[in-house]
Amino acid sequence: MADEQEIMCKLESIKEIRNKTLQMEKIKARLKAEFEALESEERHLKEYKQEMDLLLQEKMAHVEELRLIHADINVMENTIKQSENDLNKLLESTRRLHEEYKPLKEHVDALRMTLGLQRLPDLCEEEEKLSLERVCHVTSKSTGTRPSVPSAKPRADLGTPKSPRGNRMNEIQKIVTSCVTCPSTLPVEWQICPDFAELQTQV
Repeated sequence: MADEQEIMCKLESIKEIRNKTLQMEKIKARLKAEFEALESEERHLKEYKQEMDLLLQEKMAHVEELRLIHADINVMENTIKQSENDLNKLLESTRRLHEEYKPLKEHVDALRMTLGLQRLPDLCEEEEKLSLERVCHVTSKSTGTRPSVPSAKPRADLGTPKSPRGNRMNEIQKIVTSCVTCPSTLPVEWQICPDFAELQTQV
């Protein structure tokens, strides 16, 4: 009887060991799965941090790029402003030169008409780029504005000026005619002048 009781106790112990062992195996399997999940999550977290670092680096690169772009824009704006100022100064200088040239040309044309010579061609007739209208047009396209052009003054009459001293003019004409018919009395630089050759053909 005592032996049977001892055997029953041992069987109960074996049963308990078996149940506890099965329970341990289940927990062990769960621990293994948890460790695998933990390692996987650690790898993912490391990848996430690396991606975050890359994104931050890209962000800083874009921030620096934007800063450089803004700096370039500021430099270009200052350059454009300076160029516009220089262009306006050149335009004003061009206008002043035109204003100085116009009365001189009118006076020279009037003197040439008294000698029977043709008037000199206008600047726009000689070369298109010397025209003030063209300069204003180019400036308006460059600056986006329409600069004002000085109103054209009435052209002076280039015909033969009427003078009360008609006899004096006749004497001057006679002197010019004698010089043309006798070119040897004139300086060499006058004789080779195109206008002098034109006077000879008229005489």
